[in-house]
Amino acid sequence: VQLVESGGGLVQAGDSLSLSCAASRRTFTTNIMAWFRQAPGKEREFVAFIIWTSGGTRYADSVRGRFTISRDNAKNTVYLQMNNVKPEDTAVYYCAASAFLTTESGRYDDWGQGTQVTVSS
Repeated sequence: VQLVESGGGLVQAGDSLSLSCAASRRTFTTNIMAWFRQAPGKEREFVAFIIWTSGGTRYADSVRGRFTISRDNAKNTVYLQMNNVKPEDTAVYYCAASAFLTTESGRYDDWGQGTQVTVSS
């Protein structure tokens, strides 16, 4: 499955930004769609996931209440709405797909190329 992210950029603290992830197709192996991020010198960390079929979601504590993950089944696209962004949100954001309900990056088989988000203070 091919995943293509878009929407990254440079914003100021407190601004909003929306990321998109278009999937080439949907299968049982892509029922869980997630966003991860990796800041320079840090490990890749879980941000949020959504279940294609039910719409159920889960968020990392660091973004809960500020970020919202959603999906458009007709477009095979997942979104990450980022509100009230902070400098610590600066990272490369990756879209990923898995058959497993998990926050562990190693359980995700399909990854996008990543999109840079930079938040200035």
